[in-house]
Amino acid sequence: MNNPVLSIEDVPINRFHQLLTVRSGGGWLLDGYILSILGVALVPFSSELGLDSFWEGLIAAAALIGIFFGGFIGGAATNHFGRKKLYFVGPIIFILCSIGQFWAESALTLFICRFFIGIGVGFEYPVAGSILVEYLPAKSRGPRLAALTILWFTGAALAYIAGNLILNYGGDDAWRWVLLSPAFIGLVLLIIRLGTPESPRWLLSKGRKEEAQRVIKQVYGPQFGLQNLPEQPPQQNASLAQLLKAGYGARMAFVSLFWMCSVIPVFAVYAFAPRVLQAMNLTGTAAAYGSVAITVLFVIGCAVATWIIDIIGRRPMVIHSFLWSGLALLCLGFFSDANEYLVLVLFGLYALFIGGAQVLQLVYPNEIFPTEIRSIGVGVGASLSRIGAAVGTWVVPIALESIGIGYTMIGAAIVTFIGLFVSVALAPETRGMSLEQAASLKR
Repeated sequence: MNNPVLSIEDVPINRFHQLLTVRSGGGWLLDGYILSILGVALVPFSSELGLDSFWEGLIAAAALIGIFFGGFIGGAATNHFGRKKLYFVGPIIFILCSIGQFWAESALTLFICRFFIGIGVGFEYPVAGSILVEYLPAKSRGPRLAALTILWFTGAALAYIAGNLILNYGGDDAWRWVLLSPAFIGLVLLIIRLGTPESPRWLLSKGRKEEAQRVIKQVYGPQFGLQNLPEQPPQQNASLAQLLKAGYGARMAFVSLFWMCSVIPVFAVYAFAPRVLQAMNLTGTAAAYGSVAITVLFVIGCAVATWIIDIIGRRPMVIHSFLWSGLALLCLGFFSDANEYLVLVLFGLYALFIGGAQVLQLVYPNEIFPTEIRSIGVGVGASLSRIGAAVGTWVVPIALESIGIGYTMIGAAIVTFIGLFVSVALAPETRGMSLEQAASLKR
């Protein structure tokens, strides 16, 4: 007998949801690993291949450039071809390009491999996020999406641990094995993702009702069907331009701007923490331990935000995250020559408070767009955010030399406050809503 009342968004987490979380979460862990592993191998491969600073910078930026293109292409392709087919593109690219890095004999080869790795990461954001959010129950959606950010940092930490072990015991060609190592994780991820069904929401949005019905019964049981899937009617004739004009343009602007404003200072602080701390007169072990402490506090901030996201709601979280982290950066700007303990406390407060905006980078884009443009919204947000990451990474060393640490921190605070103003003006609240309610413009 069919169940006409119970929505699949009210079904408790089951084994399928757990497996799908691992399948999608593994992509973020691998993203953090594969983007961070380059830093471990940079010095030895630069020395062996005789690279100058131009090529070092270009290779370091290659993945960010690739993510910019991959986000746009992956979002559109996921919307057109579906989530299931594109779910395997990222792992395949990671495997092939990691093998290519192992055999690289020139800077150009490494640049090409890193660029396509960025393409793969750009695909992961819209594909893995969309398929996960379209299956998760409403009560679990926010915390599980938020937890993916923690997995990214976990992958980054794993890259530094594994990479340094390989360098210590891998011999003369150790850097090649370091750059090859993501292929093994990619292979595991590829195998784990085998058998993943297509999103019934995407199938329904394309008018493929019979296939959507089969998938629902396969995942939830024979008593479930389309009547248990709350979804807006398919808008097959609605183009992206029409949907943006109808009101989703403001949401696209919000996602792009808040995402960008949250990553620019983070990438700047995270990438140049030792140098920034040294500019504030923290040297030696104080700077080294301070860098480690800031990294740990980034993770703690994301973990706390994941825990409370359904307690305080999305809108208050993003507003308070930008407000208090911006104030911490502003204080760092005004008191850049203060006692070293005060500097570390202010940096720590920034790392903790920005966690709210960090985890919402994956929650908001996946919740506030309808199925027809969900993957495109995520892809555009990811692409533009990486412009911010590139800007933050490029500008900091220049700013430290030209305007000094105080004004550099004030500049980072201004970027953060722009994110605050955008959030106050445009951030919606989606806590406790079904996916179609969260995506609806009529509230």
